[in-house]
Order: sequence, then structure tokens, then C-alpha cells
Amino acid sequence: MQMSLTRRAWAVRPLAFAALSVAIAGALVAPRAADASAFQLKENSAKALGTAFAGSVTAGNDASVIVNNPAAMTMLDGNTFQADVTAINFSTKFSGSSNDAFGRPIAGSNGGDAGTTIPVPAMYFQSKVSDRWHVGVALTAPFGFKTDYDNDFTGRYSGLKSDFKSLDATLSASFDVTDTFTLGASAIAQRTSAELTSAINFNTVALGIAQQGVAAGALPPQFLGAVNAIVPPGTDGRAKIKGDDWAYGWQLGGFWKLTAQDRFALNYHSKISHTLEGTANFQVPAQVTGLLSNPALGALLGPGQPPFTHTSGTADFTTPAFATASFWHQDEKFGLGMDISWTKWDSFKELAVQYGNPSQPPTVEEFNWRNTWFASVGGEYYATDKLTLRTGVAVDTTPTYNATRDVRVPDSTRRWLTFGLGYKVSERFDVNLGAAHIFVNKAHINSLSPTGDLTVGENDDKGNLLSLSGQYRF
Repeated sequence: MQMSLTRRAWAVRPLAFAALSVAIAGALVAPRAADASAFQLKENSAKALGTAFAGSVTAGNDASVIVNNPAAMTMLDGNTFQADVTAINFSTKFSGSSNDAFGRPIAGSNGGDAGTTIPVPAMYFQSKVSDRWHVGVALTAPFGFKTDYDNDFTGRYSGLKSDFKSLDATLSASFDVTDTFTLGASAIAQRTSAELTSAINFNTVALGIAQQGVAAGALPPQFLGAVNAIVPPGTDGRAKIKGDDWAYGWQLGGFWKLTAQDRFALNYHSKISHTLEGTANFQVPAQVTGLLSNPALGALLGPGQPPFTHTSGTADFTTPAFATASFWHQDEKFGLGMDISWTKWDSFKELAVQYGNPSQPPTVEEFNWRNTWFASVGGEYYATDKLTLRTGVAVDTTPTYNATRDVRVPDSTRRWLTFGLGYKVSERFDVNLGAAHIFVNKAHINSLSPTGDLTVGENDDKGNLLSLSGQYRF
């Protein structure tokens, strides 16, 4: 019976310890870690949040257009400074179970609430430098996510903590080609960083190593029967991976004044290609360290240090391109708008990682995500000369599906309901407040860890957003 079990472990991965480098790959770039679809963030404006981002790239009095559509800066006069902060409260609770590669139940809890509350800041400055030219600079966070399960989570071999964020510095300019048409462009510098942790199932790793040692004649066959005693089920280690990189991109936008009351805009944001550089640190039980250091296995494990030794790593990763079309109708007492955005997630097909330790072989993990759509309708009502009321609804699809969804990013299609208000404190100073509740479909999980541990169940997700901004014109 023991031999059949080890054969099954070996069939899961030809080298269990090498396959765990797939987890390192994910950790270096944290692509599985978000509040719009996957890990994309739209929350860069309290005013736009109030209308569910309807009309976000045609905004008439919102400096967030510096990053959403530089051409729409034509609607701003003089100099404008604006600061926004959005609190994202995201909850995700798993229910289900996990089994190891041999079908044995994995002890543990459902991981508690793996969600968190994180702030998303944004700062903008815009200046009308001539009758036809505007320039603007901005600091925003376009991508980010964090989940953190309890240490005894039954799906811990697939992931525990995922912390990912990008920061963009954007320089934008616009030019009024005619009285009714404006072009805009931006240069973008993006810093991406990631930190991920997961548990390591060293019982399965040890069985895989022992199987290879016996097959090569480096270990006696009877050693297979002793592995479960030396490294019993539940012998866990820990992997912690961090990585970061700076990279650069661009965007182009157009803005049309169709009539005195109607305007239309298009904006395209390029993909940004990163080569993330980071470190992989491991906590390894003493008996596993002894096994990996066995001279009889040295020739099988490769040159250099044994696997699961602290090492460096690099991975190519691209934040996706996206495009938005927007319409806004402005009346005396109200405004109505709509947005539709498309994100090219299908560019995220696989992740290949190279390691500094030659005993940790390069790995490739397939994702094959799908493109997504975000569609919204919203409006605002001018209750008084000083007070504006806003509301909106939106649908946001997910790039994941059952074959690609895991515990790190338990994402599913979302529906938004938003509210907001604006108050004109003076002729120069406005404040805006936005709030949203996000309803999320059940995220069904059928995830296989690098060591063959299967986690099956579903995550119950929900989100709440609260955003505040201040704008000063001079």
C-alpha cells in the first residue's frame, strides 16, 4: 500500500520540491491578488464613485481625469489641486475542505475572514497653461489587493497571505485641436511590489524526493516505508516571497463636445511590462533539511544549494491594457452618464520564473485569464447651488473561472450600488463623499496546490467602499 501511495505522489509532480517553485512564481508577482476585476482598482475619485464611475473619462470638474482621460482636462480651468482617499473593506470567507495528494483530509480551519480594509490614495495637480494647453501630474494606485488567511487554514498549501500593490506616477498633457475636440496623452511610471506566503506540505515533498532517490538507486527501497514516520503528514514549512520593479507605459485619450449639453470620450491605457526581482525565504523542518542535505541525493538535486534554500528570483509580469468609452449629458438640474471599460486580461496566459539557486529549476504556470468588461450608469442631481446628490449602478465581470480560480484571488462577477454627495464649501473649495456596496457572486474554488493538495469549496465575498476628496481651485 505504501508503494502505491508514493507512486501517486510521484504522478502528481515529477519533482515535488521543484514543483513548489510554482508557488514562488505566484508570490514574486502576486498576480492573484483586487477590487475591480482580479486585482485592478478603479477607486481614484470620490466624485466618480458616487455615480459608479459613469462618465469617469468625461468628468467636467474632477482632476482624476489626469489618469482616467487626459483629454478631459479641457473641462478644468485655472489650477486645480485634488486629494482623494478610498477605504476598501473587502470580506472573503471560505467554506469547504482540502485533501492531500493521497486523498487524506488536511486538518485545519476555514481560515477566518481573509479580507481586510486598505486605503487607496490619489493626488492630482492640473494647470491650464494657455488657451489650448493643460498639463497635470498625479499619484494613484491602479492595482492592489490583500488577503490573509489564518495559519491553520485547510487550504494553506495554496496560499496564506497575498499582498500586492502598484503605484503610478502620471504626467499628462492635453491640447484643444478645435473648440469641440481635444487630444490628451500621458507618460506613466509604475512601481509594482508583492509579498506572498504559503505553507509547504513537506510530507508530500519528502515522499517525492524519496521516490526519486529509490528510482535512482541512491536510497534503499525500504526507505519509502519510513518516510511517513520521519516526515509525518502535517509537517509544514513556510515560503515567503517578496519582489518589486519599476516599469513604464502610456495612454491616449480623445474628448468630443457633441453639443452644448453632451460630451463623449475615449481613452486607452497601455500594458506595462515588468521584470520583478525578489527573494524567496523558506522555513524548513529539521528532518527535511537533513533529507535535502543527504550526500546520496546531491547528484539528483542538482548543483549548488539544496532546494528550499533562501534564493533570488525574477519573473516577467505585465499589468494589462484597458480602454474606456464614456458619455455624459449635462442639464441645468441634473447630469446623466454611462461608462463601458474593457480590460485585456487574456494577455496574462502564463508566468515563467527563473531562480538564482540552480537546484530550484525554472517553472511555468498557466493562467489563461479572460478579458473583462465594466459597465455603469449613473447620475447626479443638483439639490441646491451648493449640494449635489449622486447615485449609480455597475456590473464588473471577472477574468477567472473555475479552472483558474484559487484561494489567493477568490474573484467572481460583481454588481455595484453607489451613492455620493458633493458640497461646495466656497467658490474655490469643494468636498465630495462617495460610498458603494459590492455584491459578489459565489466564487467556486477547485484549486490544486504545487504539491497536489486539492482545495474544494466556495468563497463568500462582499465589499464596501467609502471615499472622501477635497478639491481646491486657484
